[in-house]
Amino acid sequence: MRTKPGHRDDVVALLLDGEDGLRAAGCDLYVVGTSADEPDLVWVYEVWLSEEHHTASLELPETKAAIATAMPMLTGEFTGQQLDIAGGLGVPR
Repeated sequence: MRTKPGHRDDVVALLLDGEDGLRAAGCDLYVVGTSADEPDLVWVYEVWLSEEHHTASLELPETKAAIATAMPMLTGEFTGQQLDIAGGLGVPR
């Protein structure tokens, strides 16, 4: 996701604040990253127990509140890709 200039660190802090809720909702892996080459870009990698777990997490009050807080700091430019995970280090089997 792309942030408005000067808001990257605020968005990163907001994304990292919800780790415990994500785990409880069925998220196995959640990684937030940035790049020095693109200072307004934030990368989020997530591995969920299922697509249903992810969809349900979007309905949680704390998730809705975090999205509402983040939206004014974002440009609206989002990309995403869904994968079927075969396995790997850090991913439950």
